[in-house]
Amino acid sequence: MLQYKSPRSWSCPHVQVAVLKLTHCNLTKNKKPFARCCSGSTILSVPTNANPNCDQKKITVATRNRGKRFKKWYCLPISFENGYASEKPESGDEFLTRFQAGLSKQWDAFRRFCRPHTVIGTVIGISSVSVLPLENVTDLSTAFFVGLLKALVPSILMNIYVVGLNQLYDVEIDKVNKPELPLASGEFSMGAGITIVSTVLLMSFAMGFMFKSPPLFSALVISFLLGTAYSVELPLLRWKRHAFLAATCILIVRAIVVQLAFYVHIQKYVLGRPVILTRSLAFAVFFMCIFSSVIALFKDIPDVDGDRDFGIQSFSVSLGQEKVYWVCVNMLLMAYGAALAIGASSSFLPCKLFTIIGHSALASLLWIRARSVDIANKASLTSFYLFIWKLFYAEYFLIPFVR
Repeated sequence: MLQYKSPRSWSCPHVQVAVLKLTHCNLTKNKKPFARCCSGSTILSVPTNANPNCDQKKITVATRNRGKRFKKWYCLPISFENGYASEKPESGDEFLTRFQAGLSKQWDAFRRFCRPHTVIGTVIGISSVSVLPLENVTDLSTAFFVGLLKALVPSILMNIYVVGLNQLYDVEIDKVNKPELPLASGEFSMGAGITIVSTVLLMSFAMGFMFKSPPLFSALVISFLLGTAYSVELPLLRWKRHAFLAATCILIVRAIVVQLAFYVHIQKYVLGRPVILTRSLAFAVFFMCIFSSVIALFKDIPDVDGDRDFGIQSFSVSLGQEKVYWVCVNMLLMAYGAALAIGASSSFLPCKLFTIIGHSALASLLWIRARSVDIANKASLTSFYLFIWKLFYAEYFLIPFVR
């Protein structure tokens, strides 16, 4: 027997009810079956998995007028307390805690939807390239930081559009390869994903148009076109199905567009100087072509199961994981070797030393970590893939020292 202490407006001091049978509660649709408890004009609907000793499990009491079945319902949230149903309302602190927990969960899902390692790469890459036109400390003016911010915000939004669009078209694949993503896990509906992607796209283009910088707007347009061609399931598109086209999309955006467009944006439309090709810019384009190619190849190594099932002909599917893995590692080692040679030829001693020491350290870390990876283990491969992104971030800190 469960005892419920009724509100003061009720005439009876207590209502005792007994569980009659399990049935679907009329008050809660599309939920698990509830146990239904009835007595007189009161229906007490109790979740079948409720713990009578825990006051955090909520149940519902409903009353109806006699003779007018289901015409009017009155619902009151109550909880179990010492084996009895209690009318104790939820306190302000409990509501705030529950609200914060829900908000935190939604934010975590949105963060995973944005693929933060790609956003960080965009921020660090644009920031590093924007420093290359600076000639002295006085160039670090308010105009420079405003120009940098104008480049970063719409680019981050476009980054979210590209990765979000890919998730919209890869839901079934991600259920196999990346079940933690919010669309694949069901945390976000398709409607929510479409809303986010559409909103960030419109905001990105609107900002790019407002800021009146042709190289900035061109970078956004190219990123939009290639990102759409990469993911969208339309005739002649869905380039990710073809290994070469998929790698080309990533290489063009990460290695060429980011370096050239944002360098020109700062040099000409922020600092007001003529555009000249510098040693640092040439090195950035060269090195990031190799690095972007490695990222494009390596990202598919942990995903061979889902890609094979859904007809994505990546290099990892066609050539095998181990072969592509060592191709990527050797490409990076060759890039670091070239960076050491370029750094050694620098005429400015502090930059020479920093470039040589920095690239030697990164190459050593890469080799040590690469030898410890279990290629047959997806978690180990994914961890190493994220480590490559960290090397990608670190390289952007070294590029400004190549003078």
